[in-house]
Amino acid sequence: MKRDIARELFRSYRSGLRKKKELPQEDRVDLNDPQKIGSILSEIVEARDWRKGIAEGNLFSDWREIVGNEIADHSTPITMYEGRLTIQTTSTAWSTQLRLMEGDLLRTIQKSAPGAVVETLSIIGPQAPSWKRGLRTIRGAQGPRDTFG
Repeated sequence: MKRDIARELFRSYRSGLRKKKELPQEDRVDLNDPQKIGSILSEIVEARDWRKGIAEGNLFSDWREIVGNEIADHSTPITMYEGRLTIQTTSTAWSTQLRLMEGDLLRTIQKSAPGAVVETLSIIGPQAPSWKRGLRTIRGAQGPRDTFG
């Protein structure tokens, strides 16, 4: 006589012979369940080694909290390249002032942004106007300097 496997499975299911072991609730992880976004982002940051880049980005976005209101009103971080932070000031007087306190400013930045690797500061003044274009330009001239010979 042929064996009816479906019928045997149905009988074993009804009789309870074949019960699944139930895992404790904390061991079950369903990927379809919602998860906290903070934990997911932390895993992505760790997996892709973005800690340094995020710390450098926080340095730019939290500039006012790091250096204080007065300095932040007159300076802006421009670039971060190979451990050198370039800061642009609103005037040459502020540029000179920040150069004088460069050591303290560097220590403050390193303390406030521990993941960002800031080794040196480059402090520049405001951008000078360009004398190469405009209404009263002369081809081959050097701008206002050519009259003081």
